[in-house]
Amino acid sequence: MFDVIRYAVAADSIIEAGRFLYQRGWSPATSSNYSERIDDQHIAITVSGRHKGQLSAGDIMVVDLDGGAVQSNSRSSAETRLHTVLYQLFPEVGAVLHTHSVKATVLSRLIAPGHSLELEGYELQKAFAGVETHESVLTVPVFANTQDIDALAEETKSWFREHPGQPGYLIRGHGLYTWGKTMEDCLRHVEAFEFLFDCELETMRVRP
Repeated sequence: MFDVIRYAVAADSIIEAGRFLYQRGWSPATSSNYSERIDDQHIAITVSGRHKGQLSAGDIMVVDLDGGAVQSNSRSSAETRLHTVLYQLFPEVGAVLHTHSVKATVLSRLIAPGHSLELEGYELQKAFAGVETHESVLTVPVFANTQDIDALAEETKSWFREHPGQPGYLIRGHGLYTWGKTMEDCLRHVEAFEFLFDCELETMRVRP
């Protein structure tokens, strides 16, 4: 069982996040998926195939940390395991957002296979929890896109177990995953990443 009131609060938070991300063009149509922790065994997450700018309470369901539906006949995103491994790995994580912006998608395709995106020297790196100086290096791994979500979930879990301080990753040709202690933190991370991605793409464009 889960606390219905905490579920309702989480659902409202996800709905509001969806409107914001859709309006910014970072979650077009039915793409993307969002979740928020209810307790140490349950998360609220978007139902598969719902328009993220038009979410309502019926578009948010509950799953356990194995990704199984709880008191619902709805189906969550096929990528639910990419959310739950983060909640399992990091007990402090309270929200996870997966977005599909143009810049994140394009940039992920420009990073050579086997390499990560290294962000360094940007003042806005301090938007991420624990980053206190622009002189730090923010490493964003780029994982190959695949339909084998369980395998990808284990790959991401293994990488972040070794690199717990990094706040997000890209899936090649697909989009961004980021997380935070609260939904507000998570939304801040999305905004910061989008700015940094824009800077990287502009640098690539003007560099001889």
